[in-house]
Amino acid sequence: MNAPGRAGVAAHARIAAAPGGALPVLRSEAPLALRRTRAAGPWAQVAVVGAMSAPLGGDRLRLTADVAAGAALRVGSAAATLALPGRAPSEPATYDIALAVGEGGELRWLPEPVISVRGSELHTTTRVDLAAGARLVLREEQVLGRAGEEPGRLRARLTVRRDGRPLFDQQLAFGPGTPGWDGGAVLGGHRAVGQLLVVDPRLADAPAEARSLGGTAVLTPLAGPAALVTAVADDALALRRLLERGAGYLCRTR
Repeated sequence: MNAPGRAGVAAHARIAAAPGGALPVLRSEAPLALRRTRAAGPWAQVAVVGAMSAPLGGDRLRLTADVAAGAALRVGSAAATLALPGRAPSEPATYDIALAVGEGGELRWLPEPVISVRGSELHTTTRVDLAAGARLVLREEQVLGRAGEEPGRLRARLTVRRDGRPLFDQQLAFGPGTPGWDGGAVLGGHRAVGQLLVVDPRLADAPAEARSLGGTAVLTPLAGPAALVTAVADDALALRRLLERGAGYLCRTR
């Protein structure tokens, strides 16, 4: 619930990773708290921790991560993100993520799911800019409503550019007022949806092969070089298993 008198907040958290596991910038801004966690090897590892209930209607959240040339960064989250109703139900919350990876750098962006709570409205955008020799593993998961609950409204857009050229651009929309979102051509009654995007120069010489990963998941090669695993499932646990199956297959073929 909203705290008494709490209006929509604006926050911008920042991460910058340098070679050797250095984090020259790690700036939190409530409700986005960033915590460095232990990682082996040259990786820097950061967890996003919610400092208070967010995003609520009217919140404007932004998170940027810059991975320098030759650096390696892993970003996860401590728990799922709950999109909650705000004091002004007609005003959506926004969560903008901007990621950049330099030449020879690697980013693994693996947050926990976004859960769309009944009565909420959240618009998310994730923009990724990759150098030609950069590597990316990016996972997005959305869960529509808590157990036994109808979802709120959720709109998510992911755009990726590699070497200055468009690689991937997708927008998803779910919840009340969105035509056909629960029909057979979209979710078919499922309540969890997600994708795993892998961009790796090695896929240019050994591209992934299109394949089914079960009745509700598929691996698709993309130009770029890249591969995409998409899945729908009844719940978050089943969805994660499908995406991990796709990730395991890609690891065997790279």
